[in-house]
Formats: sequence, C-alpha cells, structure tokens
Amino acid sequence: MTTAPTETAAARGGAAVPLSRNRAYNILWSSQLMSELAMEVAAVAVPLLILARHGSPLQLGLASSALAAAHMVAVVPAGMIADRWDRRALMLGCQLLRVLGMASLAGALLLDRYAFWHVLLVVVLEGLLGSVFDPAEHAALPQVVPPDQLSTAVARNAARPYVATLVGPGVAGFLFSALPLGPFLANAVMFALSSVALCFLRLPRGRAGAAAGAGAPDANGAADGTGEAKGTDGADRAGEPAGGDIAAGFRWVLGQPVIRTTMAWMMVTNLVFSALLIVLLAMSGEDRVGPGELGLTMACFGAGGLLGGLFAARLHAVARPPVILLGFTWTAALGAALMAVVPTGLPQGALLAVMAFFAPLANTTVLTYQLTVTPDALRGRMSGVAGFCSGGAGVAGPALGGALTGLAGGGTAAVLLCAGCLVLVALAATASPTLRRFPAPGPRTS
Repeated sequence: MTTAPTETAAARGGAAVPLSRNRAYNILWSSQLMSELAMEVAAVAVPLLILARHGSPLQLGLASSALAAAHMVAVVPAGMIADRWDRRALMLGCQLLRVLGMASLAGALLLDRYAFWHVLLVVVLEGLLGSVFDPAEHAALPQVVPPDQLSTAVARNAARPYVATLVGPGVAGFLFSALPLGPFLANAVMFALSSVALCFLRLPRGRAGAAAGAGAPDANGAADGTGEAKGTDGADRAGEPAGGDIAAGFRWVLGQPVIRTTMAWMMVTNLVFSALLIVLLAMSGEDRVGPGELGLTMACFGAGGLLGGLFAARLHAVARPPVILLGFTWTAALGAALMAVVPTGLPQGALLAVMAFFAPLANTTVLTYQLTVTPDALRGRMSGVAGFCSGGAGVAGPALGGALTGLAGGGTAAVLLCAGCLVLVALAATASPTLRRFPAPGPRTS
C-alpha cells in the first residue's frame, strides 16, 4: 500500500495538511461515524422489532445481554488482532460482514421469515465485529495524523458518538414506523458505504515510523522503529502465541502508572455515571414525566456531548491536563448532587448536558496521552484493554443503578448515593499524584 500524504509530509519535515484536507483521517472518521450511527439505529430498532413480534421482556433482556457479552468476550483478543494483522483489511472485513448480517435480517423480514434466533445471531455478530473494528480504528489514527494534530483529531472523534446518539434513535423510530425492515436495510447501506470508503484508505507500510509514539519509552513493549512488540527483556514477541500477545497488552497497561491510573479512574466514573442514568429514568417514572419530555431530557445529554466535542480541541490546547481531569471529576460530582434537588425532566437534562459537555474534553486528554506514549505495535491491545474496562462499566452500571434505586427506596436517595460515589472519586483523583501531575503528551495545536 502507498504511504498516506500526511505521514510523508511529516517524515520529511514539511508542514502537515489540515485535518479537513487529510484524506485518510476523513475516511477513518466517516467510516466510524457510519458504524456508530448504525449501532444507534439498531439499539432502538431491535427492541422495537422484538416487541412488534410479541416478544417477551426475557427476549429483550437476552438480546441486550448477548450484545454486551459478545463485546466483552471479543474486545481484548480484538486488540491483539489489530496489532498482528493489517488494520485496514480488518476494518474492511468487519464492515462487509456487518452488511451481510443486517441485510440478512432485512431479507428475512421482507420474506416474512422472522425468527428470534436470527435476531440474536445478528446481535452477537454485531457485538463481535464492532469489538474488532474499534481497536483497529483507534490504533490506525496515529498512523494518519501527525503528532501535533493528534489531540485535535481525538477531540473531533469524541464528538462523533454524540452525533450518532442525537440522530440514530429518531431515524430508527421513523423508519420502523414506515416499514419494519427499514432500519436494518438502512444499516446495511451505511455499513456498505463505510466499506466503500475504507477501500480508498491507505495506511503506511511501516507502522512505527509514522506513529506518534514511535519514540515512546520501553515498558513491556518497545518503540524502536521496528514496529515489533517486545517485552521488558527486549525479546522479540512477534512469534508468540495469542495468549502471550494478549498478556503483553495487560503488562503494558499495568506497567504504565499514568495509563493504569487513568483507566481505573475512567472505569469507576463510567460505572457510577451509567448507574446515574438508570436512576434518573426511574425518578422520571416515579414523577410520571411524559415520554416527550423524557426524550428531550436524554437528548440534552447528546447535545451537551456534541457541543463539548466541538470545543474540546480548543479547550485542550489552552488548559493544563490536571485542570481538565480534576475539573471534569468535580463538575460531575456537583452536577449529580444538584440532580437530587432540581425537578425531574428538563432541569435534570440541563445538568446532564453540562456534565456531558466536559466529558469529550477529559476523553481527549486521556486518549491523546495513551495513543502518544503507547508503541504502535501495542496500540490495538491497549485499546482492547481500555474497551474491556469501559465495557465492563457499561454493563455493570445499569444493574448498579437498579440495585441502588431498590435499596434506597426511591430515586432521590439513589441519586444522592451516586453523587456521594462521585465525590469519593473526585477526592481520590485530587489526592492522586498521577492525576494532579498528569503530563502533557507533546506538542499540541488548536
């Protein structure tokens, strides 16, 4: 494959093109946007389909659990695969298989051959393929973006899921009401478009040479310009079995104090925040908030995150990393505490928007550092470990929220418990020398 123009210019010392004209970056961004939009559509369309076919709550739960389980099982091995195999080919293969999965479901509905096992199979396939696609896309980002533009690229990527969150559910509801197979056919088309875009993606032959972290220090992995993963003993691990490759990713994360600490901090924060969302939904049910207002309340979260993603690059360029991380933590704790005293519905949605506004900025700060210091040969596995931690928090969080609501005897008390947990997280973060002295990864531009 030919070398992308951005990496060539950077390697020769020339000025890198702006991200808006970086062909490879725009392909990556748009292909992942199609994936995330399709996932949001499916997240609404699959429950609607099961309910329309007189499915039981048990079937709804099984579909949701199957998706989460497939993601958790695949995400860590997927990181190893992203480091061992051609990343472009991996992403393209995933999208083509997703086309087949969604098209098969649309075809079954067209022929009136609906079966719950078929839905379950497509859901599991989506979970597996999404887990493989994401680490490959994350690891490819520093290959197409020069180091001084990495934080800006990460910030723009952080806005992308909120676009899908705002657009996807509405599209799913409209298409399903018009024609039940509509959302699944639309998903097949979106994955097909993503596949077409990836056909034009070019990644550099030598990964480490173009990576932002090419000069990162050795710690259970090396960035010595060879692109090969090495252990702390310096031995070449390229021929190790898969188990050794997966273990190398965990060794790398555990051997890096900054990455280890921030992953733990983000996992606990995501756990409590996921629980808080369930508690807020329970409170809305207790106070009989109408469906329209409830929808707008949840839309506030997406709108706040989208605005935060749009401003994340500028804020990241002017604010120190410790200020960003600790500021986000205390803002989340204060916002959760205020939710216990403001009325349910839109007032709580406004607080959700404020909290979501700062989330992309914090994610940009952490992810930029992770991608910069992690050797290219380990980036996929680092992304897989991060995905496993965040995915585990996403799975356990709703269950925790339901348990807190039941144990506390009401939504208000459960919100206060969540706020108390976030205060403890904020205190621990403030006391942590690693987070108080969180390093800037390198040159940054607005």
